[in-house]
Amino acid sequence: MKPEKDAPELPLEDGDLQARPAPLFLRKILSALAYAVASVVLMTINKTVLSSYKFPSFEVLGFGQIVITIVVLSTAKASSLVTYPDMSLEVVNKVLPLAFIFVGNLFFGLGGTKKLSLPMFTVLRRFSILFTMIAEYWFLKSKPSLRVQLSVYGMILGSLIAALGDLGFDLVGYIFVLMNDVFTAANGVCMKKILNHKEMGEYGLLFYNSLVVFIPSFLYVTVTGDLQKAYYFSGWTDLLFVLHFATSCAMGFVINYTIILCTSYNSALTTTVIGALKNILTVYIGMGIGGDYLFSWLNFTGLNVSVLAGLFYSYVMFAESEPRRARQGTPVV
Repeated sequence: MKPEKDAPELPLEDGDLQARPAPLFLRKILSALAYAVASVVLMTINKTVLSSYKFPSFEVLGFGQIVITIVVLSTAKASSLVTYPDMSLEVVNKVLPLAFIFVGNLFFGLGGTKKLSLPMFTVLRRFSILFTMIAEYWFLKSKPSLRVQLSVYGMILGSLIAALGDLGFDLVGYIFVLMNDVFTAANGVCMKKILNHKEMGEYGLLFYNSLVVFIPSFLYVTVTGDLQKAYYFSGWTDLLFVLHFATSCAMGFVINYTIILCTSYNSALTTTVIGALKNILTVYIGMGIGGDYLFSWLNFTGLNVSVLAGLFYSYVMFAESEPRRARQGTPVV
């Protein structure tokens, strides 16, 4: 007896591992791609504002990014476009550690961008991958495969070679970037733990994270006089500069959202490495932006070693992600 053509399909069981695997994999790829593109755009614009236009304060630029995030998300919630929990002491306590990490990440990240050429800034950012891998092992009990570890060590080796060939060495800039790496690792691990509490959500985490750091950030730029220096900056009469500054503030919101999204669908280590992979473009673009990159063959060789190792990691991580979920019996949603 032939089956009826119009017979309805049987519903998939909740525990069926084959239940629509494609959408999750697609979300993993798209979230990583969105983060990479946003990161390249933001880093390029930040470098233009701070080095090409010589804007006097990277702290004020970071504060502008915080303000835009609060305004956008509060307006979106009031318009019922997004939802996240209402303000409460429990919510604030939950995001408080991440908020302080966020401030350190933003401060040292923008400071390093201003003091170093983009190629050297990006190559030193590779150490954040190693720090994240160590942090995930200790705090999340997550141990990457041997192939992943080898690709990470390859990126670190390339970074060290590039640093040895750096003709524009700046000790303060190096310290800033390495501190940025530490805060990036802490940010990824802490964010992953908070996102395990589904009631917070990506929008809630981003909004309350920015809200908590708003007052201390405002006090800092006011007391240090950075806000006054920014106010009297001559570039405000230049429409092109204003456009770059406004875009940087808006992209600050976009980059933080894509970081949370990528971490939610992937892992803290994946987000960190994707952040390093986008440097494939940033490294070469950065040689012509800011006018502060000094070429040497040793430095250039190190950059390319790190890039190739990063590409290998990208292949290994996404090749392993779905089979690992299946072996662990994790349902795909």
